[in-house]
Amino acid sequence: AAQLIKNVPFLRKVSPFSAYTEGWALYSERIASSDMGMYKDDPLGDLGRLQAEMFRAVRLVVDTGMHAKRWSREEAIDYMLSKTGMTEDEVTREIERYVVWPGQATAYKVGQLYILRLRAMAEKELGDDFDIKEFHEMVLLNGAMPLEILEESVTLWVNEQK
Repeated sequence: AAQLIKNVPFLRKVSPFSAYTEGWALYSERIASSDMGMYKDDPLGDLGRLQAEMFRAVRLVVDTGMHAKRWSREEAIDYMLSKTGMTEDEVTREIERYVVWPGQATAYKVGQLYILRLRAMAEKELGDDFDIKEFHEMVLLNGAMPLEILEESVTLWVNEQK
């Protein structure tokens, strides 16, 4: 779909910008529960959603631990085993992925938190004039992009709404 957006540089059309795409996905999972009440009659479903969100947070810690704090493979496996309830085989596969793709595992939670922060800023600045549908349309309007560019776009949009 991003390839169809007009007036977007070619690089932005073909680059995945994982923090944007995965962050939007995780943000959407959260608002399905918090804003739309998707799990209001399904506490076990919401528990599963929370477990998946926690897994993304653990990924952030483990990837950072391995690549910035120089954790050993075993330290990373032990941490993930103690925090997720996953099997050792599942955790080992995850850790091996992080070894060859530094930083990618952080994209989910970093992107989600960034979008949540931008939303909170827009809600605060616009008050009663904040429209969640318009905010979502604005975030998605130009396809995947670096988070800094998204922030500039949201800030511009907020200023135009005032």
